[in-house]
Amino acid sequence: MEQHHDTATAARLKSYIERIERLEEEKAGLAADIKDVYAEAKGAGFDGPTIRKIVSLRKKDDAKRVEEDALLKAYKEAIGMV
Repeated sequence: MEQHHDTATAARLKSYIERIERLEEEKAGLAADIKDVYAEAKGAGFDGPTIRKIVSLRKKDDAKRVEEDALLKAYKEAIGMV
């Protein structure tokens, strides 16, 4: 009976590993696709770093974004940047 358990456990582990590997491959493909879109945008005259910043900002909820903007403004004022 112990051998059956070990075989079943090994099969389950292998299944998890294979699923993770497939997802990692998909992730790599998506990363390449995203890179291509940034290259297209750059080719159309848009600034990549600014687009990346906007994408990052859009991921955050409004309250978090407002809080970060307020802190950034306060820090910039503190060191005479504004």
